[in-house]
Amino acid sequence: MNPWIAIGALAVVGIGIPIGMMAVSSLLRPSVPEQGKSATYESGEIPTGSARIQFNIQYYMVALLFVVFDIETVLIFPWTVIYRSALEQGVSLGAVLTPMLVFVGILVVGLLWAWRNGAVEWVKSPRATRRKTERQS
Repeated sequence: MNPWIAIGALAVVGIGIPIGMMAVSSLLRPSVPEQGKSATYESGEIPTGSARIQFNIQYYMVALLFVVFDIETVLIFPWTVIYRSALEQGVSLGAVLTPMLVFVGILVVGLLWAWRNGAVEWVKSPRATRRKTERQS
């Protein structure tokens, strides 16, 4: 039997079950349209203003840097697991360390680039800057 048939069957089941559950749910659930259901719920508080606000770009940059270095950890961990067995099989230390040092070096260069471009510096509010200058004078 071809192993791709099992993979295809698993994919069909993995996609079919959630779609089937949503279809059955939409057919069986009661529909009671009310105006209150479309209102924004804010933990019991009455919402004020618009939900569309402009976020500071720094949140996005910190999240991206977190993802990059989180993926780094995920890639380094398996390397550390096979490190000892590769040395026991007679692979030289340089052949084992070089790829990981290149990988970490590229990440360090990326971090330095982000740092130089101000991606890891938090933007200071004008009020905080004003307070700092008032204390110094």
